[in-house]
Amino acid sequence: MFEATTNAQQTQSLAPLRAFVHSWAVFVAIERHPERATRLRELEQIVDMAEQDPTAAIHEIQEIRKAAEGEAGL
Repeated sequence: MFEATTNAQQTQSLAPLRAFVHSWAVFVAIERHPERATRLRELEQIVDMAEQDPTAAIHEIQEIRKAAEGEAGL
């Protein structure tokens, strides 16, 4: 939040604050469902470890985030 506020002041734009609110809303929507939050962390670990093809994990991450955006009204 501090970084977004600082960037908004420096650029004289609300875009950094809007981006922060969007990210925060998605985070909250994901974390409201513990199973989904756990699965997202598992998928992120698959991508980070780069031991297997991450395509399926990336697709599932996108689906989780899309569902969370819908729940957050974004």
